[in-house]
Amino acid sequence: MAIQAVTIEQFLALAGSNPVLDVRSPGEFKHAHMPGAISFPLFDDEERAQVGTLYKQQSRENAIKLGLDIFGPKMRKMVESAENITGSGNDPSSKTILVHCWRGGMRSGGVAWLLSLYGFKVFTLEGGYKAFRNWVLAQFEKPYNFLILGGNTGSGKTYILRELLHHGQTAIDLEGLASHKGSAFGNIGMPEQPSQEMFENKLALDLFQKAKGGTEIWLEDESQRIGTVNIPGTLWQKMLRSKLFYLDIPFEERLNFIVQEYGKLDKDRLLNAIIRIQKRLGDLETRNAVNYLMENNQKESFCILLKYYDKFYKKSLYKRENIDKVLIPVTCEKVNTSFNTQKLLSSLKKDLI
Repeated sequence: MAIQAVTIEQFLALAGSNPVLDVRSPGEFKHAHMPGAISFPLFDDEERAQVGTLYKQQSRENAIKLGLDIFGPKMRKMVESAENITGSGNDPSSKTILVHCWRGGMRSGGVAWLLSLYGFKVFTLEGGYKAFRNWVLAQFEKPYNFLILGGNTGSGKTYILRELLHHGQTAIDLEGLASHKGSAFGNIGMPEQPSQEMFENKLALDLFQKAKGGTEIWLEDESQRIGTVNIPGTLWQKMLRSKLFYLDIPFEERLNFIVQEYGKLDKDRLLNAIIRIQKRLGDLETRNAVNYLMENNQKESFCILLKYYDKFYKKSLYKRENIDKVLIPVTCEKVNTSFNTQKLLSSLKKDLI
């Protein structure tokens, strides 16, 4: 079977229905990779370091020879792994596999040759993962039609974003992509956050898939920093200039919602999160919030914290230069996902008239 090198656009189109094998080392893959790709390393981390050192200190030829020594014993196992991934059994010619390495060089070339020799139809990525990263960064420079869902902490914005999908709307969950809920308490009960690079990879692919034809995309109003990752600067600036639908919900209703949401989380982690914001919260309020939580009086503890976050959000909200032009209030009586989604869509309809 032949091996065909394709552009990033062609590669991504094929990736929608075929497995993508990332033949970089496990360490490279763990740091960041194409969403949906499968780690299929030609070299482990130590082997990669050995080959790279030989390349730099001796010659390309010696590095290739060492690479072949490492590659040879692995060939059968790699073919069998590819069979398992594709479910091809005894007919690999009916299956297509996509392969890439860092720059579209020897690693992807070697694995592609092996799988093609066995009978797979193989596509490689011109420029490798580096080309994909250039494509990722280019996505953040494109024009988008964003609609921003705002509101103080405890407004249930994430639930509304999900509900909007059931109403034919398009939405991207930035906090879901970042594995963080955005506050000092945002990592509690969440998976480990991705690297900055991996967050960008996931976000770019989401934008690419959802922004076709100028579709309006709902995003939650966020600080640029979500836990340990940042929304790319140019994209965040676009968010700041977009229409912001602000859910205006009474304090007590939001407080009750927060108690339900966060009250079941690990107390020690909640206490640590309070201590982390002590400088901004103030010594007295920190002490009171901690004491209430220690006494299992979650409502009073969260009341202190919610007032702090309300003040913080209001300050960031009115830092927008054009806030009077983009802010659209949506008054809601309770934190009710279904009802508030309907009110939001009604406000959107009125704004479009």
